[in-house]
Amino acid sequence: MLVRGTASHVSGRPGSQTARQAAQNIKEEVGNSTADLARAIAGGNVFQDAVSTTNRTFLGITNSVAKSVPQPYIVFGLAGGLPYLGATGATIWLARQAGFAATGFAGSIDPGVAITVLDNALNIQTTYGAVMLSFLGALHWGFEFAGFGGHHGYTRLMLGAAPVVYGWSTLALDPVSALIAQWIGFTGLWWADLKATGAGWAPAWYSQYRFYLSVLVGSCIIASLAATSYWGPVGGHGLVSHDLNMIRAERKQKEPEREGYVGGDIEALLAPEDADSYVIVRKKKENGGKQQ
Repeated sequence: MLVRGTASHVSGRPGSQTARQAAQNIKEEVGNSTADLARAIAGGNVFQDAVSTTNRTFLGITNSVAKSVPQPYIVFGLAGGLPYLGATGATIWLARQAGFAATGFAGSIDPGVAITVLDNALNIQTTYGAVMLSFLGALHWGFEFAGFGGHHGYTRLMLGAAPVVYGWSTLALDPVSALIAQWIGFTGLWWADLKATGAGWAPAWYSQYRFYLSVLVGSCIIASLAATSYWGPVGGHGLVSHDLNMIRAERKQKEPEREGYVGGDIEALLAPEDADSYVIVRKKKENGGKQQ
């Protein structure tokens, strides 16, 4: 607990007597709340002797736990998120291009092609997300095989297998629905990891480690969903296909007719009213009126 400062002498009164005392009380209460949040993220595995009395704040507790994480785990954890960041960046850029194409701003890009490329980028992101869910679940099998915190048999093995089945099942959905389902999956798996860390089934730093990696992935998913909703339509839906057909028809109507001089030694003339055709195509005549 943090030691109260200047506002301590008013703690027994109904409220703060001055604005300064009120601000001090608010600051201390917010500080205590954020420190409690940091301890909750860490799964409650924060001991009094691990954090100095003057540093029992959100950043102090977070830094204390982070220092206990082996550096290779941090490096590879962040490196594993780089492909997901790349896929998210590609999705955002392609969503913008697809949105411009669908609204007619990029006449050289067919909206169907733009949406197809965007759909492929979303599929890459969802596929990698399913792989990440499977990998995070498999870590619990590693803890069970190593006997970390004791052997827990089917319970921990089921905890490791559930993300594999869940992540694989999201691939049967359309990309946008799959991203939403995977966001729920990453959030739910972190909650399970939080409980596992508190129960001693994982290292004391594991819950916080997983929390910030989940924040990274969750932010990428939200960014992709926001981009596709704001800029680019997603292929595979009837309404989108209907809109594409309408856009193509509108573009065709706006295209000017190609007319005027045509190179070559032929010309087209209107046929007489009693003829069997509307146009007569023949060789061009010379200036003197003779045919070539």
